[in-house]
Amino acid sequence: MGNYVPILGLGALAAVFAVFSLSVGAMSGPKRWNRAKLEAYECGIEPTKQPQGIRFPVKYYLTAMLFIVFDIEIIFLYPWAVYFDKLGVFGLVEMVTFIATVLVAYVYVWRRGGLEWD
Repeated sequence: MGNYVPILGLGALAAVFAVFSLSVGAMSGPKRWNRAKLEAYECGIEPTKQPQGIRFPVKYYLTAMLFIVFDIEIIFLYPWAVYFDKLGVFGLVEMVTFIATVLVAYVYVWRRGGLEWD
C-alpha cells in the first residue's frame, strides 16, 4: 500500500486544486449574463437549426478520435521507455510490433484522406 501513497496524494492534490480553482473563479469572476452567454455554443457563430434529412459533417469528430488513438500510443510508450532495460529483447519485440500496428493504422488513415482538411 505504501507504493500507492504518492499516487493518492497527487490525486488528492489535483482534486483540491480543481475545486479551489472552480470556486475562486465562480466567486471572483464577473456575473454579466446575456443572451449570447446563455446560448449552447459560444464560438461567435449563431447556431442554426439543421433541416431534416441533412447530415452533420463528422470530420472534426474523426480528427479528435485520431488524436486520441495516437495520443494513447504515446501513453503506452512511456512505461516501456522507463522499464526498457528490465524488459530486454522481449519488450523490444513487443513494442516494435505495437508501433508497426499503429503505423499500419496511420498509413490507412492517411491514404483514406483522414488527415486532410477540406
